[in-house]
Amino acid sequence: MLLMQNPRVLLVDEPVAGMTGEETEKTAELLLSLAGDHSVIVVEHDMKFVRSIARKVTVLHQGSVLTEGTMDQVQNDPKVIEVYLGE
Repeated sequence: MLLMQNPRVLLVDEPVAGMTGEETEKTAELLLSLAGDHSVIVVEHDMKFVRSIARKVTVLHQGSVLTEGTMDQVQNDPKVIEVYLGE
């Protein structure tokens, strides 16, 4: 990561794709440690990983915000269930 330039915002896309469990845990620790000094935006489909790091979750659908909230709020949102689980 390019932290030498001290960015205010870090945008990380699929940071744990293809990683082992141990590597995923280390990445979570790293991102959480950076969140104290930087805004960290993570695009990720691994919901277990997201749950381990996220304070706020935003769900996008067809280029627009579908919902935002805590992980529990998002996972129980009827719109999210309908769009992503087909119920």
